Amino acid sequence: MTDKIKVIISNQQKAVKIPTGVRMLVRRCCHAVLIQENFEGSAEISVTFVDDKQIQELNKKHRNLDQPTDVLSFPLGENGQYDVNPDTGAKMLGDIVISMERAVAQAEQYDHPLQREIAFLTVHSILHLLGYDHVDGGLQAVHMREKEEAVLTQLGLKRNGSYYYDGE
Repeated sequence: MTDKIKVIISNQQKAVKIPTGVRMLVRRCCHAVLIQENFEGSAEISVTFVDDKQIQELNKKHRNLDQPTDVLSFPLGENGQYDVNPDTGAKMLGDIVISMERAVAQAEQYDHPLQREIAFLTVHSILHLLGYDHVDGGLQAVHMREKEEAVLTQLGLKRNGSYYYDGE
């Protein structure tokens, strides 16, 4: 049973106005994934909104890719083992960085609301923080996509069409 989940959200960009309700939506996404995954104990997750320039710098520094991307996940755990915040006893799952400019572009590209795109990127990243991967494609990628859609549907954000998936 999931205990207390602390989601620390910060906005470090000015390119896109954060819509009302997005912070609550991000928290709901985090809760829904941890419940779906039967996560045990308390958890802490950091979510930061940045612009394309900031995420490009992070992508270059951490992945050696000199280009913007939609979201980056920085897991703090491995194989279900996490660092614990000594003050709270919560497992520190890691950091999620979302490019708001990229989220807006993708929402337009896929013809769905920005809120759905932010929710998708959040759910996708939480699964990464929990150890899921899709780099090799195949069944892992399909399995991850099924979990993403299950959470988004549960939150009332069912997709309205098909996605082009480029493996990123």
